[in-house]
Amino acid sequence: MPKIKIDNQTIEAEAGCSILDAANKALIRIPNLCSHESLSPFGACRLCTVEITTDGKAGLVSACTYPVEEGLEVRTDSDKVKRARRLAAELLLARNPGSKKIKEMAREQGIEKPSFTLEERKCILCGLCVRACREMVGAEAISFIDQGKERDVKEPSIDHSKEKCIGCDSCAFICPTE
Repeated sequence: MPKIKIDNQTIEAEAGCSILDAANKALIRIPNLCSHESLSPFGACRLCTVEITTDGKAGLVSACTYPVEEGLEVRTDSDKVKRARRLAAELLLARNPGSKKIKEMAREQGIEKPSFTLEERKCILCGLCVRACREMVGAEAISFIDQGKERDVKEPSIDHSKEKCIGCDSCAFICPTE
């Protein structure tokens, strides 16, 4: 089991697990919105940003997607981390100011109101519904459109196939914006 440091606390983590998983097991809270223990990691919300140092190099990564490795040092409260999380929370709040969960996450980062305005959308593109439908239900009725290097110059969104949908409401249940 690799030994890592999170906020100067040495912990043993399961090989192959993410920083977020290791932190959760050590009862170290890292905020997150798009992570779920039953789904593959996605790293969309960026609220779980942490600062890592490995092999003498430092950088910001999403804790839900970055795997632990021997000697990894993680900081969850550096100034860089706080700035990155504040920006992520502010962007999410600007996109969906009506969501209770997003308001709560933004408040935790010290933001009551975004300093800019985005076109309001219910969907924050966290990917929870897409992954739940594909990985848990097996229906693949929900997918991202207009993403990747071959996309048009328009905003990514979610597509829902009525033909593939089985009406289980897993997508609605897991959605952080209700």
